[in-house]
Amino acid sequence: MSEFTIASFNVKNLIGADKEYYQFQSYTPEEYAWKKDWMADQLLTLDADVVGFQEIFEEDALRDVVAETSRRAHALNDATVPDHSKRYHRKVIFKKLAVDPYDTAMLAFAPNVADGGPGERRPGVAVLSRLGFVGEPEVIQDLDTPVTIPFQPLRGSDDADAGSYTLRRLSRPVLKVRIPVGNQVVTLFNCHLKSKLGEFIRPDGATFAPEEDLTKYDPVGRALGSLRAAVRRMAEAWVLRDLIVAELRRGNPVVTLGDFNDGEHAVSSEIISGEVPFKNYAWMLRHDAKKYGDRYSNDESKAITAAVETMRLHSAEKLFVRKSLRDMVYTSAFGGVFESIDQILLSRHFHPENEDRIADMDYFSVLNDHITDGSHPEAPYNKLASDHGQIMAHLRLRG
Repeated sequence: MSEFTIASFNVKNLIGADKEYYQFQSYTPEEYAWKKDWMADQLLTLDADVVGFQEIFEEDALRDVVAETSRRAHALNDATVPDHSKRYHRKVIFKKLAVDPYDTAMLAFAPNVADGGPGERRPGVAVLSRLGFVGEPEVIQDLDTPVTIPFQPLRGSDDADAGSYTLRRLSRPVLKVRIPVGNQVVTLFNCHLKSKLGEFIRPDGATFAPEEDLTKYDPVGRALGSLRAAVRRMAEAWVLRDLIVAELRRGNPVVTLGDFNDGEHAVSSEIISGEVPFKNYAWMLRHDAKKYGDRYSNDESKAITAAVETMRLHSAEKLFVRKSLRDMVYTSAFGGVFESIDQILLSRHFHPENEDRIADMDYFSVLNDHITDGSHPEAPYNKLASDHGQIMAHLRLRG
């Protein structure tokens, strides 16, 4: 096997029929059948070897979709791929028409530890792999050691305590799996970071937070809710970054994918991917400078750049845009804003400028024709399809 594909698929609230996931939200049997039908078609179109799923409430529902996809794959192959009795069975066009079913694929599911009863469900994530897994999948959500982020006082401030933020649990699990690819093993992280929806505090004895009452619109209170969500999302991004760096230090190729709920240049995304190295650190004052000319040497500059580059992840989308001259990819739309909040990040083991790379990315796909932000009468919001586009990196092993 030299070619393989890795995809990310936020399915938007997958759960069985007549089950209330969020308050007063559920699917009728007909709606669930429609959603399963749509998802199976998307999964069939992707035909990906590895798929990271987000917003999975029930493993059984996902297995139902995967089984339907495999059934359709077999039916499609029976109709389009000639058997060995046909003289033209070796023609390349028929090979391209074939779709691999997921009959023997392995599925890892990470439920949300905060999942509750009807109306209080919380989604998890999953990874489907035709290539199998090496070892047992790992789920990270409740942190053994809470992350406390201290803030230092601003210069000139008399306040010696600037406060801190503590994170004990991720809003959704991170699923870590190890996937065999040829003679390599790739570590894959599937994540779904905290959304931009505001976090509002409900007073004791109240049935809702004051900021949730839109008849008494509170713009400042709602802005504070957005601030809470952003801080949580960035803290979750740091936890994921810590996990990624640990793998990179072991020398392992890394793929990180999922719903980041932020664009590539947002702070949370940059925390995950790592710093972009400065052009020349020999221009920069040393950290321990004692005088104007105390700058890093040329050798130190090269070493610093190498250290930064080793720990970076690179956007598969942006690598493809640079290669293809395509100017826009989007995976979500809201209020007329089209952006990519679903991402696939690749370690230097896949970067085209790394002579020691293990694979090349030949293509990057996005399925987004179904996306609408509901702003126009001719394109109403559709809860049965996903509100995210599906993205896929096409990779080819070297050597």
